[in-house]
Amino acid sequence: MMPYSAKPIARVLVALGVVSVVCSEVAAAHVRFVTNAEQAGEGLTFLADALADPVNVAVLGGGGLATLGALGVYLRVRPLQRDVAVFRNVMTGYRDLLPWLLRLGFGLPLVGAGFAGYFFNPIVEPVAAPGLVRLFQIGLGFALLFGIATRVAAIVGVLVYLLALVSQPLLLYSFEWVPGLVAIALIGSGRPSADEVLQKVAAAEGTVYGRIDPVHRAASWLNRNADPYERFVPTIIRVGMGLSFVFLGLFEKLLAPEMALSVVEQYDLTALAPFPAELWVLGAGFAELGLGLAILSGFFTRISALTALSVFVLTLFGIPDDPVLAHIGLFSLASALLITGAGAYALDNHIGADKPAMAHDGATPADE
Repeated sequence: MMPYSAKPIARVLVALGVVSVVCSEVAAAHVRFVTNAEQAGEGLTFLADALADPVNVAVLGGGGLATLGALGVYLRVRPLQRDVAVFRNVMTGYRDLLPWLLRLGFGLPLVGAGFAGYFFNPIVEPVAAPGLVRLFQIGLGFALLFGIATRVAAIVGVLVYLLALVSQPLLLYSFEWVPGLVAIALIGSGRPSADEVLQKVAAAEGTVYGRIDPVHRAASWLNRNADPYERFVPTIIRVGMGLSFVFLGLFEKLLAPEMALSVVEQYDLTALAPFPAELWVLGAGFAELGLGLAILSGFFTRISALTALSVFVLTLFGIPDDPVLAHIGLFSLASALLITGAGAYALDNHIGADKPAMAHDGATPADE
């Protein structure tokens, strides 16, 4: 039980940590999706000048220390154990819907990209045959949405993305496609899906389709070989999402100051909170970098995922021109981590950050 005198301290630390992250992350949109600036700027020069200001250092350092302090207090005191236990059990109960969540999260953006005419993200256009590229993305998106030949569709999607990345490096700004599609390829279609319906029709005695069954006979080898690796889906999602955040924090904010500063000016964010424009950029960049490293290493994974979801929601309200469809994939990955937890090879498994004590009624949370 937490001593009474420590409760106000814990509350203050938690509040400071949350405020520091959330306020800075209001500026943390996909900068290249909304900026009017054409030059990235001198990132190292910007960092040297901005961090030479003691006010900037004090604000950033205070926010970081408050966040670390709040996490330390949580590990020592373990407040709200019953609440956390019930939350984790409820989330774990949604595991059977995880394939559907991922299919929606990456099928919808593909269909949207096809109809809008861009290639995987709004700053990349097809280099050739735009009509065919649009049809390809729409078809692939609907295959994921309906869950038909799901694993094949996901493998095709990730291969096309990786091949295009060689000539279109701006696709890195939507790197979430890689963990998302790889996860779908491993976890399969789940339910509800067309694959499940066809499989049950094929398995039923006396059906005409059961005598033909071209899809599932051809896909049986792929399914048998993918199933053993399904347990790594949480790790793949976590690492891929963490790398995306780290990349965006560095190359969209800290090392692209002109673009990031233009977003602050474009949306008059300094009127929202009286911070200098460079502090907005520093706060957004370092917060995104820190959040990415936390997710990447599996450090307070569910709390980090909740923070990411809050950031996405605030960004959509704070940056109204930021395309919603371009963020649905990240929404689905963060939601998936709430369901799965950190998975294998995570710090949470060693520090017990996501494993609260036994609930009062004797129920224990599900294992990671």
